[in-house]
Amino acid sequence: MESNYIVGRNPVLEVFKTNREVEKILISKGELKGSINKIIGIAKDEKIPIQYVDRKKLDAISEGSTHQGVAALVTPFKYASIDDILNKARDLKEDPFIIVLDEIEDPHNLGSIIRSAECGGAHGIIIPKRRAATVSQTAIKASAGAVEHMLISKVTNITDTLKELKEKGLWVYGADVEGKEYYFQRDFSGPKVLVIGSEGKGISRLVKENCDFLVKIPMLGKISSLNASNAASILIFEVVRERYVK
Repeated sequence: MESNYIVGRNPVLEVFKTNREVEKILISKGELKGSINKIIGIAKDEKIPIQYVDRKKLDAISEGSTHQGVAALVTPFKYASIDDILNKARDLKEDPFIIVLDEIEDPHNLGSIIRSAECGGAHGIIIPKRRAATVSQTAIKASAGAVEHMLISKVTNITDTLKELKEKGLWVYGADVEGKEYYFQRDFSGPKVLVIGSEGKGISRLVKENCDFLVKIPMLGKISSLNASNAASILIFEVVRERYVK
C-alpha cells in the first residue's frame, strides 16, 4: 500500500480539515454520488487536482481496504512529541489524558483505539517505534478519519516513557486481567495515562511494573479477555463518565 494515500470518503473529508497538504484526489470513474460530490466540491474550491481513474487503480492503492471510490494523495503523517501532547492539555486547561499502547500489532485495533480516544477527549496516544502497528492506511481507515485530529507520538521505549510521565505528575493505569480491582472501583481523576497491552500477551512485565494501578474488566462469559480496542474503549469512556458525574 502506498503510504501517503488516504482512502475512504470519511477519512478524505476529515483530512481537508487539517493542515496536511492534499496533493491530488483520485476518484473512480462513475463514482459521482453522495459524499463524493462534496469531496469534489472541496477539492475544486481548494484548487486540488482531481484525477478520474479506473477502480482497479484504487484497488491497488488501498490493497484490500474499502476505498469507496476515492483516495487522496497527502503529505506523510507527522508524529507528535510527548511535549506536544502535554502542551495540548495545558492549552485546553485540562488534566492530561494519554493512551499508551504496548505493542498493539493489528492496524485495525490501532485505528479503532484512535477513534475511541478522539471521541473520548484524550489528548494523545503513544506507541512504540518497533514491534507495533503504525499510522498506516489501514489504521487511518479504521479510525474513520479520527487520526487527523489526534496527536500520536512514537517512542523508543515505553517503560522509560512511563517513568518520564510519572515524573511529570501523571498517574499510570494499566488494563490487566490480573488487576486487583475492577476499573469502576478506581478513581481516574487527575492527570492520567491508560496503558493497553498487546492483543496476545497483554502488558509486558516491565511496563506492568511501572503502572501505578492495574485494573481489570469483569469477564462473565467463557472467553477470558476482550479485543484490545474494546477494552480501550471501555476504559476511555469510564474516564468520560467520571468527568460528567463529577
